Amino acid sequence: MNQTILHSTVFFTAYGPPGPINYTAFFLTFLLFFITIFSNISLMLVIYLESRLHKPMYIFLFNLAVNGLIGCLSVCPKIMDNLVNDIKDISHKGCLLQVFFSSVYASCAYVILAVMAYDRFVSICKPLQYHSIMTPSKVKMLVALVYFIPITMLAFQMFITSRLPVCSYNINKLFCDNLAVVKLSCVESALSNLYGICMIASLVVLPFVLVVLSYVKILLVCLKVSKESRKKAFNTCAPHLITFINFSTAILFSVVYNRHSTVSKEVNVLISVQFILFPPLVHPIIYGIRTKEIRTCITKIIRTRIFPDSLNFPHLKSEPKLVPIMTLDGTATGQGLPV
Repeated sequence: MNQTILHSTVFFTAYGPPGPINYTAFFLTFLLFFITIFSNISLMLVIYLESRLHKPMYIFLFNLAVNGLIGCLSVCPKIMDNLVNDIKDISHKGCLLQVFFSSVYASCAYVILAVMAYDRFVSICKPLQYHSIMTPSKVKMLVALVYFIPITMLAFQMFITSRLPVCSYNINKLFCDNLAVVKLSCVESALSNLYGICMIASLVVLPFVLVVLSYVKILLVCLKVSKESRKKAFNTCAPHLITFINFSTAILFSVVYNRHSTVSKEVNVLISVQFILFPPLVHPIIYGIRTKEIRTCITKIIRTRIFPDSLNFPHLKSEPKLVPIMTLDGTATGQGLPV
């Protein structure tokens, strides 16, 4: 039975036949996919190349960009392939892999955002203790936990899902998700349902609560400080807060979408873009625009590494003008200082 499960084929019924609409969707998806990949890799390179950005907040941001790439690469190439091909199918094993990596993207992103909120909390509420709390070893431990906990829990979930017997082979969505794969089964698994609830509580609800509590404490501290300090704290937290709200909205839409499989093609496309492409596309842009240090480093890299000579404009430089050096008796020497 297991061999049959692993080699069965799953068909996507939400695409429709190739035509002008699908080709337009392919072009838009490819464009967003390319911009997303470019923006995340660019942000990662800026953080990697600039030593001044080798700080906890930017290390976590680097991992958020890596996670965004995982999400895009796990789903978008298959979506684009299905948009232009007559047969929209995927193997059951490939479907499980798609579920695993897209779930890693969603769960790790939330855990990273929770860790970033903790970093902001320490930075604003305990500034004098920041370097003693956020030590390099602690940052490494947090980054390891960001991946280890979700991947371990998701691997066990995929094991449970892969053991379910398959009786149906149609999914009315653009890509595989765990609930859709579970619904392909002949039987209802109480263990799968219970474990799914535990997963949501551990990897979504708990991080969400931790972020909210962190910002409540940050808000209480900001109310006690000067207006200038309050403004500085807001500028520090704004990119993370916008990113958190954006991703929470995407998760909310995705959860509602997963509970209603009979939706229109347009809603399928909208939810898929909102969940997979929109957050990884927007996050680097938000941090690039709102974070002064990143803007400064991007400008520096462009001037020193990409266009090192073109910004000097040597043909516009004039010869240095010599100012005569006056002696003590008021006479000028033949030489001077350049100005």
